[in-house]
Amino acid sequence: MAQSNLPLRDNTSGDDSLELTFLIVGAGPAGATLGCYLGKYGFKGLIISSAPSSANTPRAHIINQPAMECIRDLDPDMEKEFMRNGYAGPEKGMTRWCETMNGREFGRITSWGSDLQRGGEFKMSSPCSHLELPQTLTEPILLRYASQHGFPCRFRTQFVSFDDSTAGAIVVTVRDMIFDKLYTIKTKYLFGADGAKSAIVRQLGLPMAVQPSQGIALNVLIRADLSHLMKNRVGNLHYVIRPDAEYPDFAWWSIVRMVKPWHEWLIIMMYKPTCPAEFMPTLEQVKSQIYEVIGDQSVPVEINRVDKWIINETVAEVYSKGNIYCLGDAVHRHPPMNGLGANTCTQDAANLAWKLNMVEKGLAGPALLESYTVERQPVGAGVVARANASLREHKPIFDALGFLKPSLEERKKELGVLEEGSESGRARRRELMRAINYTSHEFLALGSDMSQRYKSSAVFLEGSGDEPPLPSNSVLNYEPHTFPGMRLPHAWLNTAIPQEQVSTLDLAGNGRFTLFIGHGGEAWRNAARSVEQALKVTIAVYSIGYGLEYEAVFNDWYRLREVEESGCVLVRPDNFIAWRSQSIVNGTASVLERVFKSILAL
Repeated sequence: MAQSNLPLRDNTSGDDSLELTFLIVGAGPAGATLGCYLGKYGFKGLIISSAPSSANTPRAHIINQPAMECIRDLDPDMEKEFMRNGYAGPEKGMTRWCETMNGREFGRITSWGSDLQRGGEFKMSSPCSHLELPQTLTEPILLRYASQHGFPCRFRTQFVSFDDSTAGAIVVTVRDMIFDKLYTIKTKYLFGADGAKSAIVRQLGLPMAVQPSQGIALNVLIRADLSHLMKNRVGNLHYVIRPDAEYPDFAWWSIVRMVKPWHEWLIIMMYKPTCPAEFMPTLEQVKSQIYEVIGDQSVPVEINRVDKWIINETVAEVYSKGNIYCLGDAVHRHPPMNGLGANTCTQDAANLAWKLNMVEKGLAGPALLESYTVERQPVGAGVVARANASLREHKPIFDALGFLKPSLEERKKELGVLEEGSESGRARRRELMRAINYTSHEFLALGSDMSQRYKSSAVFLEGSGDEPPLPSNSVLNYEPHTFPGMRLPHAWLNTAIPQEQVSTLDLAGNGRFTLFIGHGGEAWRNAARSVEQALKVTIAVYSIGYGLEYEAVFNDWYRLREVEESGCVLVRPDNFIAWRSQSIVNGTASVLERVFKSILAL
């Protein structure tokens, strides 16, 4: 990984220190993505990390559609690189419950948009698809882009403390961990993307809403060729539960997660609630349990590393103070269910970056940045609640299998009920099927991924009509709308003489506002040019309709835009709706300028 060409200088002699506008602490998905966006917008700064390198364990692995849209917006070539390195096919498309990898299967469910019944719903919602790509591969791609666009990363550099007592500057003390020397960096903005043990959040004293932990788990990264087992078990998640066997307290049940098919795996061993949190099994105990999970003693197994972690249910109530902004796992901490962790980190960065861009270039007032917490904190709170709910929603499966009974004899008896021809057996089988199907709220949760609604001063509601109701199941289902604060609906567009089709999202984004118009709405284009001249903000304008610049390939944009042909839809740089007008109005230029001044806090 390329290192910084901005030398840190010894500050012991006095006032000699590095001066920056942006200092990002943390090189994970949140910090790296923020560096990418700010670099794309033409800024320069520095990312520091106490780690010796980018991620050395796979950690996050599922990239959902909104996060892939952010990557696509950053650079279409980066999206292609993600796709080349990841798995978008059957490898990611199934989750199952079994007694061992080689043993009896209790049930399975399709995952991450691969469902035969709902696959079309996912495809209609975004130009991007879910992708299985471990964090060990995403971080180097992001950090390379950031480094090449003005945000180099300096590893083995530890954040120590900050001093924001001087107006207009934050003095950050860091430690070069190689030479064990302290240095200072003076910065205008400081970003805490330093993970679940964030030192910046701690010093800043951000109020945290903390729920009791759901327990302890071990991440066991292994190399083991299981290709002989996978022909009829293709999928990336395997929940291993053994009601009819004894198990050690440190491996009550396990999740086997594909890292690289089919020879690299992450086994998550869940501590039994009665197992002391401080207990750490020996490598011999862990390896013995790996073989129990696989169910095949003949497979050579290499343990690469073992890490213990706490299952958190924590969210910050405020994400910033002054010019110090926190994002990612620093402010929302939860188990990996629903695959929401790194994806939310990415979207935190996208939301914050466009606002910083506008403010630092003098195109918006500083108050625009206040909308970051207002918009993203409810999302973080929802993500924490949803991920923890998904973990709890596996309990009905355990109940149906008799897994929660205290003795082995009772568990075997309860498991046997599933094979009975009695009414009890029929009821128990229905219970198991219902419980497995309900996990669609984790593995097919399109609504959780896509249905964010921002309510802040960075959207403008006047003249936009009534807010649409939520879907009947807002976890499973996503209904696209152009109401301000919702994400721009995806629709495929093309020219009258077809070329390569583009999404509405491809025309929008890229660090500027976008205005979509139709027949009879040309006055909006003139209004946009007037606002550009008055406020110096860039506004891309596209007309969509029969015979115009673009036409809707499947005619769906004409329905999705939810305004008359003469109306308009204004999109923010992060591809969320800023405002809409149902039809043409008198004084379009003054109306549009008023909208922009409100959104940009001018």
